Amino acid sequence: MSGQSQHADRPNSAKSRERARDLALDRAALEALLPRYDMAGPRYTSYPTAPAWQDELDAREFRRRLSELPIESSETHALYVHVPFCSSLCHFCACNRVITHKPKLPARYLELLSKEIDEVARCLPGEIQLGQIHLGGGTPTHLTPAQLESLMRKINDVFRVAKNAEISIEMDPRVTTDAHMDALEACGFNRLSLGIQDFDSRVQAAIHREQSVSEVARLVERARQGAASGVNFDLIYGLPHQTEESLGQTLERVIELRPDRIALYGYAHVTWVAKQQRGFERIDLPTPEMRLSLLILGIEKLVDAGYRFIGMDHFALPEDDLSRAIEEDRLHRNFMGYTTQPCGELLAFGPSGISELSSGFIQSRRSLSEWEEAIAEEGVAAFRGHALSAEDRRRSWVISQIMCRGEVSASAYESLHGGSFREHFASAVEELENFRNDGLLDLDADGSFRMTAAGRILLRNAAMLFDAYLPGQQSAGGRVFSRTV
Repeated sequence: MSGQSQHADRPNSAKSRERARDLALDRAALEALLPRYDMAGPRYTSYPTAPAWQDELDAREFRRRLSELPIESSETHALYVHVPFCSSLCHFCACNRVITHKPKLPARYLELLSKEIDEVARCLPGEIQLGQIHLGGGTPTHLTPAQLESLMRKINDVFRVAKNAEISIEMDPRVTTDAHMDALEACGFNRLSLGIQDFDSRVQAAIHREQSVSEVARLVERARQGAASGVNFDLIYGLPHQTEESLGQTLERVIELRPDRIALYGYAHVTWVAKQQRGFERIDLPTPEMRLSLLILGIEKLVDAGYRFIGMDHFALPEDDLSRAIEEDRLHRNFMGYTTQPCGELLAFGPSGISELSSGFIQSRRSLSEWEEAIAEEGVAAFRGHALSAEDRRRSWVISQIMCRGEVSASAYESLHGGSFREHFASAVEELENFRNDGLLDLDADGSFRMTAAGRILLRNAAMLFDAYLPGQQSAGGRVFSRTV
């Protein structure tokens, strides 16, 4: 495939075998541990997680918090836009989305989005510089090329965008045209995330997401002919009808296309959120044991093909910035997932958007209609959030270290926050003994620990030990989170 040669160099066989040995996973041992560790738990794109937020907010309070942000001219910030529209319903999806073919809905959305951007910018204490812009959904490429160009002009008119900013977008290959690709290049998008899920036709039919390898390959080729510095693939394991053989064939096709990053997400069976998933329980949903086998298969195949296992379910080529960020200790995690870009404040726009501010979290109205009404009346649509306490910040730091580095240094914690790490988190460190006994981490006398290869699959489980809000959520008995494996 033209434009791919710079990405096609594989590691030599000796290095590949060495990498595979370093990440050798004992399936039988992991299957024995599965009953103890396969449980519902957060993905920790924030701490505290959204279900713990109790603060009721209105437009006035949101404006006040924006006006008090510690904005510095030398600092870069992040911007997220939630585009909720999709042309069809993918049956696996639990995202906030609106299925429509009506052109009036996106047009009105963009009109109000422009008003929301203006109002937030007006409330800030000064001009901010953006180091990261991400369009998520929904399906951002549901918007027409002209609409995408209009949105990006608006962002550039209101905010200062850094020359080296990462500008990324989530794409559905089924609706992304050559005209879209032209517009994305003209707008400066340099990282494209393609929703693949699975290439097996039977799985695709079950999840109502049918697309060919050739459709995806066309977009990858176009991206590499243009200015995009990175192509991401989103895959899902644990879908109906998936087997090791079928997922293995999908992974072979993916490896041939050689994306820079791969997210191999576990399918989240959350029928209380996504009612259309209920039919999956009648059509061969993989067992927990099969889900684990599928994940291990994915790790083995991708590592053998030269990808670095970042942890949990993410992979990157060695030359990708995500891999370099680990070595340079600049990997971060927020509502946009793993990111290498440092950012002070994260401003979110659109329905259900969550702003991650230095003072805490603020979420906008979830439904499109409620968001539209709030923006039309007030200019902003905040309705709930959480102000961070000193204890929240301590625990957030620990959880971020687990999710981004796979380890926690007691001395680093103590230099930042003071006090004894082992004493402050005595109960969590005691629970870590069980992880050590199961071969999931190495534990030092001061409480420092490092996840092993097997433990890096279970980063969420380790992070859960430091979540002060989780026990109350678990005792309440409601279904909130997806499974950790």
